[in-house]
Amino acid sequence: MDKRLEGKVAIVTGAGQTPGDTIGNGRAISVLFARAGARVMLVDLRLDSAAETQAMITKEGGEAFAFAADVTNSDYCRRLAEECVAHYGRIDILVNNVGTGGEDLGPVKLKEEAWERIYNVNVKSMYLTCKHVIPYMEKQGGGSIVNISSIASVCASPMLAYKTSKSAVNSLTHSIAFVYAGKGIRANTIMPGFMNTPMAIEGISRYRGINKEELIKERSSRIPLKGGMGSGWDTAYAALFLASDEAKFITGALLPVDGGQSARIG
Repeated sequence: MDKRLEGKVAIVTGAGQTPGDTIGNGRAISVLFARAGARVMLVDLRLDSAAETQAMITKEGGEAFAFAADVTNSDYCRRLAEECVAHYGRIDILVNNVGTGGEDLGPVKLKEEAWERIYNVNVKSMYLTCKHVIPYMEKQGGGSIVNISSIASVCASPMLAYKTSKSAVNSLTHSIAFVYAGKGIRANTIMPGFMNTPMAIEGISRYRGINKEELIKERSSRIPLKGGMGSGWDTAYAALFLASDEAKFITGALLPVDGGQSARIG
């Protein structure tokens, strides 16, 4: 493929993935960025999973290294920024891909600790990585931040903490885009819809107690665009565009990658 990220250095959080039959968003983004010429820092809570992604990249001749970090912790986020600069000398791209929604219920049944955990993973992590990465981008004169949200942020959803935390991601992105536009730092959001990823299929099927085939059929039936659910690669190609110089005049955008799911109004 074309080397549209040649010479760029990217950090991808959530670069590993839940075990499953398909590829997750973070792994697909990492592999695709490396194919496009970027050197990639692969951040994940589980080092072994990030190392699996690294092995895929190096097998194809790309360059990457794995780093274990809890991105809800400020010290880890400071260290990951420092480590990236120590390895590669700069940070051009930050992709915030971590997220969770397990045990999310309506306002009455949702436990406070679940609310706090979901907000820590979905929002605090992105604030902290941006807090520690943006100063390096400022010194360089620019950079691109891509935050992975969800169409649940703009669509009806019974998952209270997940929906509202993803809405917060959209607002966080908008604020960063406005404040740092003059510094040459762009910030955009991708809002994936129903995706056939391990986290979605393995996790939801286990939580709901239904088999994967039934869940895949159910979710695909709700996608307007022919072909059913998307995949991690669909998220990855959107991230590749937003991270690249082809999107140099785009900032503060909310990009649905959902097969028309969020276009259903009324």
